[in-house]
Amino acid sequence: MARERFVITGASRGIGRAIALRLASQERSLLVHGRDREALQVTADAVVERGGRATCLTADLSLPAQIESMVAAVGNDPVNGLINNAGMSVVKPVGEITMEEWQASLAINVTAPFVLSQRLLPLMPPGAVIVNIMSIAARVGFPGWSSYCACKFALEGFTQSLRGELRPRGIRVINVYPSATNTDIWNGVEGEWPREKMLDPSQVADAVAFAVERPHDVLVDTINVGNVAGTL
Repeated sequence: MARERFVITGASRGIGRAIALRLASQERSLLVHGRDREALQVTADAVVERGGRATCLTADLSLPAQIESMVAAVGNDPVNGLINNAGMSVVKPVGEITMEEWQASLAINVTAPFVLSQRLLPLMPPGAVIVNIMSIAARVGFPGWSSYCACKFALEGFTQSLRGELRPRGIRVINVYPSATNTDIWNGVEGEWPREKMLDPSQVADAVAFAVERPHDVLVDTINVGNVAGTL
C-alpha cells in the first residue's frame, strides 16, 4: 500500500515542525519545507525516528521561481495533503512599513498558499486536504499588525472560495485559527509578551491532526484554538 504524501511548509521549527512530528507515521511520507537547511533536517530526522519518511524541500516562498522549483521537486505522485503553515509577520506602525516588507508579507502569506494550492491540486485525489494555518488576526485587526492582518484576511477570503470550488471533488479545505503561540516569532517582536498565556505548538498540531484524520467524507472546516487563560 502506497504511503500518503503530505507537503508541509514552514516545517523547520515552531508550528510547522510540531505538525510534521504529529503527522509522522509509517503510513505517511512527509515533504517538509523550510529555508534553514540544518533546522529542516532536524525535523526530517525526527519524522524518521517516528516511523515516517521525510524529504526536505528548501525554498524561499517570496520568490515565484523557487516555489515552482519546489513544486517540481514534489513530483507527479498523488499528494494527499498540503499544509500551508509558512508565514512572516511585520509588526510595525503603518507609517514604518517598507514597500519591500509589505510585498514580502503578501508573497509568503498569501501568494505562496495560492500558488501551491493551484499547482498541487491536479495531484490531489478525493479525500485529500488543504490545511491553512490562519490566526485570530484573520478576523480581528490589531494595532501594529496591519500587514499581517491584511494578509490573513486575504487568505481567509481565498480559502473560503477555494473550499466551495473543491467540494464537488471531495477535497477538504481546513482553516485552523490559533491564538498567540509560543514560537520564535516573538523573539523579534518588541514589548513584553506573556508566554505562559500562549499555546504550545504541539497543541496546534493536535488540532490539525484531528481535522485531517477524520473520515474523508467528514469536513471539519474551522478550528479555533486558544488558551483558556484568555487572549494576550
